[in-house]
Amino acid sequence: MSPRQITVLGECVADAFTEPGGASNELALRVLPGGGPANTAVALARLGTPARFLARLSGDVFGRLFRAHLEASGVDLSDAVRAAEPSTLAVAELDAQGQAAFSFHAQNTADWQWTAGELARVDLSATACLHTGSLALVREPGAAVVEDFLATAAPGATISIDPNVRPLLVHPDVYRARLTHWCALADVLRLSEDDLELLLPGTPPEQACDLWHAAGARLVVITRGAGGVLASLDGERVQVAAVPTTVVDTVGAGDSFTAGLLHHLGTLGLLGGRLTELRLDDVAEACRFAARVAALTCSVAGPNPPWQSQLAELAAADRV
Repeated sequence: MSPRQITVLGECVADAFTEPGGASNELALRVLPGGGPANTAVALARLGTPARFLARLSGDVFGRLFRAHLEASGVDLSDAVRAAEPSTLAVAELDAQGQAAFSFHAQNTADWQWTAGELARVDLSATACLHTGSLALVREPGAAVVEDFLATAAPGATISIDPNVRPLLVHPDVYRARLTHWCALADVLRLSEDDLELLLPGTPPEQACDLWHAAGARLVVITRGAGGVLASLDGERVQVAAVPTTVVDTVGAGDSFTAGLLHHLGTLGLLGGRLTELRLDDVAEACRFAARVAALTCSVAGPNPPWQSQLAELAAADRV
């Protein structure tokens, strides 16, 4: 079955990675197009899902980089706003395990300036799933507008949210204050174990899942890096192992996982409503697929998710 369109709403971020070498009083940066929602839209398109990205793209040098990257991956930008404000920049430092620590330059940038009028023009009639999260849901002035848009979309589309907590930019208390409301809107809640610790410090994952189910989310998926995945569907749990890989860095891995999860559910024809036909076996299968997508993303530098053909090659190699 060919998957129906998934619409992603959120930010693009210029990820600038420090480069070794050069003079002692110089710092070289290698800039890659990133941002959690943008990474998810790219991954969806590369996997073969028709992906539309609702973004506010600056006309600056980074905005032009974003647009070229998204279009080259096959993402539909027909409803992207041409924004006058500058792009958001994040400078990343990688540790020995490839984990990135970011510093952000995001004051008054294009991504957070959504207006009700901009989103009112968006036609969601062909959209099976609307995915958002990260900073777009918490950065003012646009956050409230995005929440209202989700509420408008919910009757006709599956709603997916990835909080992707960024404590350097927005205090976790802001996420905590809105999370119950997001669960009331969301059918799918995907977050990392780091997000869990920031949102509910010291809370066992199973207990957190039950809290979020009670608030309204049907499917909760917690990714734990090399520790695999815990997925909970209305309280029924399944654990899925991570796929072994040589990690270059983990940038964009969670975003790619989300894309793999939604893509697989879409190919099963399960998106487009409240997931009423979803079974735990479907969840496990989708998580196994998503784990392969995330592993391939970790095996290359930066937020560079795999294409469908690469997954096919990997599957063929596994069968040999």
